[in-house]
Amino acid sequence: MPAPRVLIADDQPEVLKALSFICSAEGYETVTVNSPAAVVAKLGKEDFDVVLIDLNYRQDIATGKEGLDLLKQISAIDSSIPVVVMTAYASIQLAVEAVRLGAKDFLQKPWENERLLSILRTQFALRDALRGKERLEAENSTLRSSQVPTAGFVATSPAMRQVREMVEQVAPSDANVMITGENGTGKGVVARMLHQASLRSAQPLITVNMGGLPEGVFESEMFGHVKGAFTDARTDRAGRFELADNGTLFLDEIANLTPTQQAKLLRVLETGEFERVGSSKTRRADVRILTATNAELQNEIESGKFREDLFFRLNTIQIHLPPLRERAEDIPSLAGEFLTELMQRYRKQIHGFHPDAITALQTYAWPGNVRELRHVMERAVLLTRSDVIQAVDLGIRGTPAKAPPLEEMNLEAAELFMINRALARHNGNALLAAKDLGLSRSAFYRRLQKFGITAE
Repeated sequence: MPAPRVLIADDQPEVLKALSFICSAEGYETVTVNSPAAVVAKLGKEDFDVVLIDLNYRQDIATGKEGLDLLKQISAIDSSIPVVVMTAYASIQLAVEAVRLGAKDFLQKPWENERLLSILRTQFALRDALRGKERLEAENSTLRSSQVPTAGFVATSPAMRQVREMVEQVAPSDANVMITGENGTGKGVVARMLHQASLRSAQPLITVNMGGLPEGVFESEMFGHVKGAFTDARTDRAGRFELADNGTLFLDEIANLTPTQQAKLLRVLETGEFERVGSSKTRRADVRILTATNAELQNEIESGKFREDLFFRLNTIQIHLPPLRERAEDIPSLAGEFLTELMQRYRKQIHGFHPDAITALQTYAWPGNVRELRHVMERAVLLTRSDVIQAVDLGIRGTPAKAPPLEEMNLEAAELFMINRALARHNGNALLAAKDLGLSRSAFYRRLQKFGITAE
């Protein structure tokens, strides 16, 4: 079995030398680089089991921004690689932000050798366990129902119910699907639903962030390369099309492709054929293509930035996800799901939301959509000192969304609006609010439970 490979990045040669010595003594293979750009280049050409990165690379700047930006780039290249961050300027805020962006652990300089090795051992063990779980999942998935999964998908609003119905209709087919919508609306969730409910669910779902692929590594990442094709190409490597063979390939941020990349992708979509970099051998892959974008591709086509023939290849079926501000009915359920998940993660016991928190959540404009909602909930869970989430815990700032007129709401939205307004009038007193609305106590509490509202 090959030794685990660790990529180490730091701007100080003595730190690189020390970390490499410690890891090598433990039997790990190490590669050291001194800049974020070098990390990205290495990950584009080689495989690693863990990446250990500094958060600061300039002596005059210690904000951690370079390291946080690098975390985002690593996630775009391969979100499955465990990343451990280290810095001499540790803070709770920086640690939380690094973990939010995907870091698996946080190491403060000067480090303790045993602490460092313990983190690495844990990450190697977790990755081995994950790989074993994925293999088992693939084997067992053929025994599951082909119904569309519901975990992580809330469809209370009419707009999202239409999305759900569309997914149910097109998932069993092999049709290419383009998922559109603003950033943070859940396009990746819908892509996973489409794959899991398809006839290809026993095979891999391979995700690629097209906006994170530089021109120089595009062909290697998408089509693979052979040993010796370029410097540091030490072994043959399969590309994303090969990895997704008989499964699904999800191309996120498709509008970010350059004209050259668009032409290369179109050729594979038309013929199903490609060659690894450095090889003349033609290979074939049978993949279903899912794409996602927040751009108006028709405008991109008219301006000459996106090929119309590629658009038609990708856009057999289009599913549009509405922004969160247009589906306020879904917000309490989404917030409740995030609350349950984050309570388990941070081992906190919280009993729902105060009415003023629900009102704040539903009247905020949510420019970052569902992704921003999850971030707000994570902050609230970490910072609240109460057993109920209060409006002040959310830390929401900015221009609130304008509530639609009552006559434009559907029944559930109007019901929720009336309940929140009654609770606000009576400072959260459920008995007075129920009396105000002409409901019995039990009927009112059933509605509070339905919408995830906690009241006195």
